[in-house]
Amino acid sequence: MTHDYTKSELEAAHEELIDNDLGDDGLRTDGGAVGGDEQSPPVVVKIGGARAVDPEGALSDVAHLVANGEDVVVVHGGSTAVDDTLEQMGEEPEYVETPGGVVGRFTDEKTMEVFEMVLPGKLNTDLVAALQNEGVNAVGLSGADGKLLTGPRKSAVKVLEDGRKKIKRGDHSGKIEAVNDDLLSTLLAGRYVPVVTVPMLAEESRGEGTATEYTPVNADADRAAAAIAGALGGELVVLTDVAGVYEDPDDPDSLVESVGTPAELDAAKDAAEGFMTKKVMAAVEALDGGAASVTVADANNRDPITAARTGHGTEFQPGAVR
Repeated sequence: MTHDYTKSELEAAHEELIDNDLGDDGLRTDGGAVGGDEQSPPVVVKIGGARAVDPEGALSDVAHLVANGEDVVVVHGGSTAVDDTLEQMGEEPEYVETPGGVVGRFTDEKTMEVFEMVLPGKLNTDLVAALQNEGVNAVGLSGADGKLLTGPRKSAVKVLEDGRKKIKRGDHSGKIEAVNDDLLSTLLAGRYVPVVTVPMLAEESRGEGTATEYTPVNADADRAAAAIAGALGGELVVLTDVAGVYEDPDDPDSLVESVGTPAELDAAKDAAEGFMTKKVMAAVEALDGGAASVTVADANNRDPITAARTGHGTEFQPGAVR
């Protein structure tokens, strides 16, 4: 049975929480505002969809932040769930490599149908329900709702196959260029927590003098979170299944704690491998867009958002791009 907790009930429960023991750094397990008495920028939390990511701690931490008066936007992906659903349907997920060495999904028409079914359908609904059970008044949104996330479609992509550059057509993906931050700000002002996922709305002109038509297409969830954090001037916390960016991915003691200069950013880009490459790209886009900071951190820490905001992860600062 759902319990709609009051602010006082949540705050009383937070007083009983046991410390994280993550370090002598002032970490507050009650999710208290890290910045002090002044209202902090909105916190945009990207929850990864990898199998190794358990969202339970992040959702509980969202409740802590909201109870302490902070504005929070949750963004989620779900590539693993999409792949599982495709395989259940007898379809094979397709990934391609760009000439720049970035591996990403190729979203054909069938895959796009699965995205629309799984992300704004089951996954978003499950996260909203889980937050409601934490006492958080969450509202589920896709990028299509209220034209929240819009930009051009990329129907053809450049790929690298057998060492040769090719153009692959039929992709259903897009590049987010605009965020309806007014919609998010209105919800936040009403003390709601937006829970956002793709698809985005791609703008497709049907010819000179005709009205723009919109098509739902796929977009990378990390970069969707980056666009939202930039539009809101917020703190972006990207929660994943590792502690952050490593100088040497095979050495757990080589975590990069801070990226504050262009030189440090270049080093982080060089060190990033695999899925981490997109997270570094998202960090750059967020900061370029106006985000206050970006931290990539472990989703499986206890109170992972609070941990990330108090030094546990890789923090990208505005000085890295400006």
